[in-house]
Amino acid sequence: MGFVISRPALADVPQYMAALRRGWSPDNVRGEAAALEELDEIARDPAGFAERLDDRDARGGPVFLPDGSVVTRLPGYRRWMMDGGAFCGTIGFRWQHGTSALPAHVLGHIGYAVVPWLRGRGYATRALALLLREISDAGLLPHVELTTSPDNLASQGVILANGGEAVGEFTKSAAYGGGTALRWRIAIQPAPGMAMRH
Repeated sequence: MGFVISRPALADVPQYMAALRRGWSPDNVRGEAAALEELDEIARDPAGFAERLDDRDARGGPVFLPDGSVVTRLPGYRRWMMDGGAFCGTIGFRWQHGTSALPAHVLGHIGYAVVPWLRGRGYATRALALLLREISDAGLLPHVELTTSPDNLASQGVILANGGEAVGEFTKSAAYGGGTALRWRIAIQPAPGMAMRH
């Protein structure tokens, strides 16, 4: 088996936990705090943890932002990057039903994080391409938006390699500490015979 993005499975949870324990976090903003929360959640209910990462109906609890504020969860899901059965990172997608717009507190439709010891192998670029195909097949949105920091050239390269175009600079909300970020947009090519449901 080669590289895939897969729905989180209980059998792969030990690899995921090992990555968290090595200091990696799937959350590029909250970092170690998010990793510790997930390790605690896994310890209490590993099967439930894996299932809750696919939450298309937003049944999970509220979301805690970096500044401690609490917001309502959006529909979304995470996929795990796997190469030959080995865990490489995560990529996630969230959206609002009926619109391509996002609430002000949500930085983008898609976020990804590759474990540091496997970076530079093109995993994020391949994962994003596969996720864009999933989004197209579902007919959910005409485009997706992603954000990067101005100095994150690696992430910008991932987006550009997948047809992304720069939308412009913006100032992150106070919940994320302010500061300048870049917004990117990728048009979703409809699957053959599929009309977008936005």
